[in-house]
Amino acid sequence: MKNVHVDGETLTIENVVAVARHNAKVEIPKKVRDKVKKCRSFLERLVKEKRVVYGVTTGFGALGNITIPLRDMRELQSNLIRSHSAGVGKPTDRDIIRAMMLLRVNTLAKGYSGIRVETLETLVHMLNKGVHPIVPEKGSVGASGDLAPLSHMTLVLMGEGQAEYKGKSMSGKEVLRKAGIQPVKLDVKEGVALNNGTQFMTAIAALAFHDAERLVKAAEVAAALSLEAFKGIADAFDEKIHRARPHNGQITSAHNIRLLISGSKLITSGEKAAKRGMYPQDPYSLRCTPQVLGAVRDSIGYVRKVIDTEINAATDNPLVFAEDKVCLSGGNFHGQPVALAMDILGTALTTVGNIAERRIAILIDENLSRGLPAFLIYGKAKKGVQSGFMTAQCTAAALASENKVLAHPASVDSIPTSANFEDFVSMGATAARKTMEILCNVEYIVAIELLCAAQAVDFRGPKKLGKGTKSAYSQVRKRVPPLKKDRPMYKDIETLKDLIRSEDFLKAI
Repeated sequence: MKNVHVDGETLTIENVVAVARHNAKVEIPKKVRDKVKKCRSFLERLVKEKRVVYGVTTGFGALGNITIPLRDMRELQSNLIRSHSAGVGKPTDRDIIRAMMLLRVNTLAKGYSGIRVETLETLVHMLNKGVHPIVPEKGSVGASGDLAPLSHMTLVLMGEGQAEYKGKSMSGKEVLRKAGIQPVKLDVKEGVALNNGTQFMTAIAALAFHDAERLVKAAEVAAALSLEAFKGIADAFDEKIHRARPHNGQITSAHNIRLLISGSKLITSGEKAAKRGMYPQDPYSLRCTPQVLGAVRDSIGYVRKVIDTEINAATDNPLVFAEDKVCLSGGNFHGQPVALAMDILGTALTTVGNIAERRIAILIDENLSRGLPAFLIYGKAKKGVQSGFMTAQCTAAALASENKVLAHPASVDSIPTSANFEDFVSMGATAARKTMEILCNVEYIVAIELLCAAQAVDFRGPKKLGKGTKSAYSQVRKRVPPLKKDRPMYKDIETLKDLIRSEDFLKAI
């Protein structure tokens, strides 16, 4: 795998995934080192001239009006990190930690933070050698950025706190020793340069986006398989309909479903259905799939724009503009752009789960499913003795309803902090964390739909499937056999959830 070159300007979501999940190595080009040195030199000049620089020659937050003597400036930075390492809850997943570290390196590489090159390089060494700070998942309000999570990260850089290394948890001091990395004694400005910013929420956002993009495609596959299992009507996916309402996402989803069902002997037209005494239209959860999943696609497109911008942004405070010979305090650490984007993504994914659950419900209901047996129970099984997919649908319903609660937007909330000085916060970390939870729930729902649709296809005849859906059916059946009598289903659901998460499923189709 190629190394990822970090210059503060060109990092991509794909780079983030490569480093976070596939352990790609990180490199800093010489031009970045030069920029960082130039910025640091100018900052040190400001300190020598006894200029007022927030968080360097002053305290923080509501204590920003207190002047700090030169002799205490280094202690100020270390104390900032120690005092702000106040997160609680379960340790954050390893891939999120790696993504957060990479994003912090990238924002420092822009050359506006006033950090020393040695400090930046130490953070890179930690990442490349697999030193992963243990960061509690809760405690950020996303105002001065993700203060608590980034402080826990920086604590290990200092040789304090806790970290994971080669699968074991140990003290920051011990892990740096074992990895052959010298701990950093923070100099002026370095504490606030490391813990001000949106890198925790943005790390989650980048990974959630990556997974969501794949999940929507998997949801289109599951919907197409359900459509064929239902002996659905193709009219609703006709290109002419979608060109008449030209939302890009809708056009794409309809196109994908047409490709998936191409060649199907199960799909019919509205006219033929009417002649057989059937409804000439399908229920909304089938007929309106392109409109629903297309809207999700368009929402995800917006989310990508926000994340692409944020991962290459300078988000700490103050920012040092050496070229202009000025150091300015502002609010780039505020997480509102990411918070709103994550709430949008969470809401969009919730609808993916909602409509998939409705398709599951149709397939297991003998009154709606156009001839399929109740709960998709095999004919030889004793009706009433076997329950089939009855409770699989209950699980999907539980997850869909849980998502409706989680989809409440965090970004509309705010709670004052720092003695009312930091009086409007973004709750971006909460928005990101709950969106990741929604995504996980929807992966399970789509997995259950694939299980039900494949079982329904067994009754219709797999050979009648379209080209794409036949491949999808084959992928499912390679991993999960038909349900011919009741068995515990949790393993089947987990297996297909993992399939959706893998790259193999969509590549094969």
